[in-house]
Formats: sequence, structure tokens, C-alpha cells
Amino acid sequence: MDRIRSFVLGAGVLALAAVTVPVSLAQQTQPPSENTSDTKSPPVVEQPDPLKRPLSDQDKFKQQKMLKQELKSEYKKWLDEDVKWIITDEEIKAFKSLSNDEERENFIEQFWLRRNPNPDSPENEYREEHYQRIEYSNEHFAAGKPGWRTDRGHIYIAFGKPDNIDAHPSGGNYERPMEEGGGSTSTFPFEIWHYRYLEGIGDNIDIEFVDTCMCGDYHMTIDRSEKDALKNVPGGGPSLFEQMGQAKQTDRFTNGLEQLPTGPNSAMQQGKEFDRLSQYAKLLAAPPIKFKDLEAYISEHKILTGPIFPFDVRTDYVKITNDTVLVPITLQIKNRDLTYNTKDGVATGTVNILGRVTTLTGRIAQTFEDTVKVESLPDQLALAKDRSSVYWKSLPLRPGLYKVDIVIKDINSPDHVGIWERSVNVPKYDDDKLSASSLILADDMRRVPSKDVGAGNFVIGNTFIRPRVSSNPSIPVTFHRGQSLNFWMQVYNLGIDEQSKHNGATIEYSILDTASNKLIVSKQEKTLDMSPNADQITVEKSMPLASLQPGKYKVSITVNDGVSKQQIAESAPFVVD
Repeated sequence: MDRIRSFVLGAGVLALAAVTVPVSLAQQTQPPSENTSDTKSPPVVEQPDPLKRPLSDQDKFKQQKMLKQELKSEYKKWLDEDVKWIITDEEIKAFKSLSNDEERENFIEQFWLRRNPNPDSPENEYREEHYQRIEYSNEHFAAGKPGWRTDRGHIYIAFGKPDNIDAHPSGGNYERPMEEGGGSTSTFPFEIWHYRYLEGIGDNIDIEFVDTCMCGDYHMTIDRSEKDALKNVPGGGPSLFEQMGQAKQTDRFTNGLEQLPTGPNSAMQQGKEFDRLSQYAKLLAAPPIKFKDLEAYISEHKILTGPIFPFDVRTDYVKITNDTVLVPITLQIKNRDLTYNTKDGVATGTVNILGRVTTLTGRIAQTFEDTVKVESLPDQLALAKDRSSVYWKSLPLRPGLYKVDIVIKDINSPDHVGIWERSVNVPKYDDDKLSASSLILADDMRRVPSKDVGAGNFVIGNTFIRPRVSSNPSIPVTFHRGQSLNFWMQVYNLGIDEQSKHNGATIEYSILDTASNKLIVSKQEKTLDMSPNADQITVEKSMPLASLQPGKYKVSITVNDGVSKQQIAESAPFVVD
């Protein structure tokens, strides 16, 4: 959580060479001789600067032609082949704008450095892995063209090895599943690649490739009927419904996106057509951006021209599965920093928010965009400005290192923009290691109705929890004495006794006065009394602060697992005023 006071350019800034413009003389005169001192000089005629003259279409064409000639084959190959499937549109645009080989070499060096998972290491693991994927694709997917140019090569280079491949290299007899209409048919060679998770796309992704030319060139398809070699053969490969006379083979060609036989699940499958189109688009392109003006601050590192719009950010981590972590991102904006517009008796401040999460390779993992409004009656606006507004967005991410960029804009003052960019390291929760989520200190925590479990702002599981946000990680959050201190944490991978099938951990809670080093609160609780058979528990506690004197404190939670003999401890400072 850093309060933004200045704008820092991101790691993707390119080193641009300086352009030197020769200075021309505005006039040329000969020094007067002694006998011509009274002679008037001829009038000065200013010559137009050729560098500022607008280029004609012919000149522009020549300039583009010279640029293509200057772009040597090695750089063209790097751009059009080596990094074709991993370079972003913004990077392509920047690379093509460079004017000499020195700048291009620097760009390429920075391109790989930005993707290096270990910047301190001289070896770039990502670059090595990338070229290994290209080599593998050329060896295994070539089909009258290099393997990297095929659809399978594209997906392999971009996303890596799939978790599972269902390969049918010879095609042949195929028993359709009921969701494809059932019945037997013959197929062209095809493969189904399964990924358990792809960042920015989702969980359990199946990608189907079909070799309809029988030449080894598998192309990606969203129509599962493409692999059916008898689809256009009258009476060939009938489905179950067609065998029973309840459907005709010609009905397949009226079913929409996929020309699958009519079956018991046809209506359900037709309802998923848009999901398949959406997945296909995500595999090939980045998600669209609604706030284009804010997107420029992220992708092009647009310089701020107006007053900086400060805001605070907090990130937390909560385990969902072994492969997925929930990352709640909390934004806090002070209402006094907003510009208000009064209309129809209501003063309104409006903020547009755009966020982007990218991987080390520059691939977009998540984006979010939203509009937040603060409304108040004009006579109560002074009180409203003393408060803060909090925005919350929860993102599912795989463990690993990411870059988070957030831009906010004051709609009533267009030049009032704030930028926040940081790296976040999403932890991996191993099965055999006692671990915990973030320890969240909240100013509001309560149970939600069953219909709202797991959904909505500030909801984790069955609990509404609004984190308290500070302006800097080194600055504790502040509570008022009239409030309650709410703290929330989950504990994972508790040991289970093989005989009793019970856990056996002890949880210790403490609040320490850091100024006097005096222990204010100290309590213990056994997991046997909370949920004896669970390997995961949630700690939720509330404490009124009226009894505490203003000062600095620290809340700590220590878990001692008597079964696995492991211990973890989490703590968070706070201030009472």
C-alpha cells in the first residue's frame, strides 16, 4: 500500500536516441568594407526550414521504404518470427518507431530483461524456455511450414506444454460423447489439448486441433464437428437420434456455430457457443479496454500533465485451490481529493478505475475497470470530504510474480489522474506445509446472507470484510476508539491424526502495546473446539477498542500444530487514536 506522490515511469521505458537539428543561419551578409559604410544592406529573405516542411505522400512512401531497408533481416526475423506470439501490440509499435540498430539492440535487451523471472541472474530462464519451445515446435509440428507458424506451435510457444493431450493421430472410429450427439463415426486426425489453468482465460481449458487435409497441419477449431470425416457423406456416421429417426443428418447444418448432430444435450451445447467464441478470442488476443484514455497511461507510459490524484492500495492473498489464489485488491481514495459537480441538488464526485495484471512475460492475466461515485447533499459535503471511499476487486491468479498497474481519473477534472504500479508475488500454498492467508485488519466484518456467499464486494466465503488501508506498508492502519478491531485469517494444511482423524492445533491471539512492550490481550483456542476434522480453519475475531488508550499496538496470531509439529505466526501493527 503506497500513497502515490510522484509519477515513476515503468520498466518498459525505451532509451530513445537524441535527434540533433542543425542550426541554419537566418541571414548571410558580407562584412562591409571601409568605402561602403553608408551602403544599405539588401533585404533579408528567410528560408523555410526543410525539417519542418510537411511531407508529401511520395516523401512518406520513400521514408517508409528507407525504414524497411534499414530494418535488417536479423531484426525483421526477431520481430516477425522469434517473438511473434509473445510480443505485445504496444511493443511492436515501439520497436518499429526506433531509428537505428543501437536502439533496437537496447530494445531487445530490455524486452528479455522485463521477462526475466530472476533479474539478478545473468541467465534469462524465460528466454531460454522460449527458444526451447520454438525448437520443440519446429521438431514436432512442422507441416509444409515451420512448426512455429502452425496453430499448435502458436499455442505451445504462448502457453507452454499442455497438462494433457488426447491424441488421435490416425483418426478412425470415434464414439461421440452424448454432448456431441452420440453414435459412431470416423474422424480425421485430431488432438485435444487440456490446460488446467490459463492466466486471463480460465480453468479447465480444452483446445481442439484437427488435420482435415491429412497432411499433418492441425488447425485450431471451435467447431467440434470438423473432425467428423463422414459429416458430409449421406447416411455416414449417424447419431443416436438419427438412428432412431428423431433427427435428420441435414439438421446438423442448421444448428449454428457447431455442426454437431442433434442429441439430448443439443440445446445446452448451443447455449455455450458464445463461451467457445469468447475463449477462442482470448487465446488469440488481449481483453478489450473500456477506458481507452486510461489504458494509455499503462501501455504507453503517458506522462501526467495535471495534479497527481493520490490513492492507497492494499493487496491480500487467500487460497482457493492449490493452483489458484484469490487476490483482493483494495483501493482507498480520500473524498477531499475528488472534484464535485452539483446537479439537481446533489454533489457528485466520479472516478474511473482501470487495472491491469500482467505476468513476467508481459501477458495480460487480468484486467478490471469500474466507475465509483461519491454523492452528498451540498450542505453535508464538508463532512463527506473528511471521509474516505474504498473500492474492492478480487482477482483469481496462479502463484507467481506479477506486475499490477492501476490508473484512476477524476471525471470532473480530466487532468487529475493517479497511477500506481507495483510487483506482487502471489504465494504458493503447498499441501504439506502449514500456511496462512493474509492477516486482514478490518473496520467492518459480518456474516452475509446465504444468497451472497462468495459473491459481491468485500465478501470472502460467508464473511463481509472491509480491509483498513494505510498510505504506506510501513505505516500502520488507524482505528478510532469508538470502533472495533476486526481481524480475519485462514489457516491451511493442518495436520490430521491418522487414528482419531482429528486436527490438534493451538491458536494464540495477542495484542501488544509496542510503546511499552506490555501485553494487553493474550488468549488461546484449540482447533478441536472450532472444527475438529478440518485441515483448514478461518479465524475471525472482533474486539472493541474503547478500553485501549491512544497509541501504537500490534496484533499477532500464532498457530502451533501438534500433529505436523509445524508453527506459523502472522502479525499486523495498528494505531488507536
